[in-house]
Amino acid sequence: MTKLDFTDALVFTGGGTGGHFFPAVALAEGARARWADRPIAFVGATRGIEGLKLPGSEWPHLLLDLEGFLGRSPLRMLQAAWKLWRARRVLVARWKGERPWAVVGTGGYGAAPALLAARTLGIPYFLHESNAAPGELVRRVAARARRVWCGMEAVKPLLPNADCLTVGTPIRSCFLRDFKKVKDLKAPFQLLVLGGSSGAQAINDALLLAAPLLLERFEDWSILHQAGGRDYERIKHQPRHERHHLVPFIEAMDEAMEAASLVVSRSGASTCAELKAVGRGAILIPLPNSAHDHQKRNAEALGLENRAVLVSQQPNLADHIEAHAGSHMATPYARIKLGQTPEANRAMELCLDDLAALCPGP
Repeated sequence: MTKLDFTDALVFTGGGTGGHFFPAVALAEGARARWADRPIAFVGATRGIEGLKLPGSEWPHLLLDLEGFLGRSPLRMLQAAWKLWRARRVLVARWKGERPWAVVGTGGYGAAPALLAARTLGIPYFLHESNAAPGELVRRVAARARRVWCGMEAVKPLLPNADCLTVGTPIRSCFLRDFKKVKDLKAPFQLLVLGGSSGAQAINDALLLAAPLLLERFEDWSILHQAGGRDYERIKHQPRHERHHLVPFIEAMDEAMEAASLVVSRSGASTCAELKAVGRGAILIPLPNSAHDHQKRNAEALGLENRAVLVSQQPNLADHIEAHAGSHMATPYARIKLGQTPEANRAMELCLDDLAALCPGP
């Protein structure tokens, strides 16, 4: 890893979950290709997905001891507030001597110190909100951002004091290519199951019940199931069908989606954008306690485009997954219609064009 120096750097901050972290990576990849001489750095939290991915990466980075606020007890919220204050103070002190060119925040609690430090020091900062409803951090800092890039048009009226531009959600460079269409896939077919980078216990448990029934019924299908790092350890030794392949995390997600004829997933904004880029239909199960119910709104948006079927998380979730997945696994026309044509994604290009126009380099 290159030695970290923030001077004139374009700083990306966002994380906690893949839905916040991967758009930041997508923008950083685009910025590096566009401005080869511009230093790029990341700031995030040790506890988030960025704490796992950045240390082994090529990106210079600073990871801070932070905690989220949502769902915490009053004592833990005070502890989180103290850690946030301390992390912001560290960045303010450092950036007085190593002033970045600009800061780009993609949401999540890991982005808070860098965005607050940038606001304090008058460093230009930009926000990207992927979801249909803005997170609490974006709501609090949007008014003084140079621009808020919105993944969906529905975000703009929810940020009335911000300068918003709808661009879509940036996706990693590996997704910016041509993909096979669903109709061109041949047996054996694959059902791809995604619960997010951390894992979704409800989906994982439901799949362990539904998978044997589906795989016995459809002998020319297999299941690739990303259980998430935390939940994988809980379920890896539980009995499962021989064609039910369980992994903690999928690195080459573009290849996994391209090989899939159907996807079962949460409905984070990054996943939804990637599904559209690859042209894969999905059965989406929104996280029920997502902030401002944004995952449900994301799923509804894909549903309106006839790219997804929305299934609520409920006690008999396995039955619903079996019914909806089974109907599409049995009928090629159904999954071809749901998959549709891959959609070109220009979000990264639009964001960087806008950044260059609003924040000329020194």
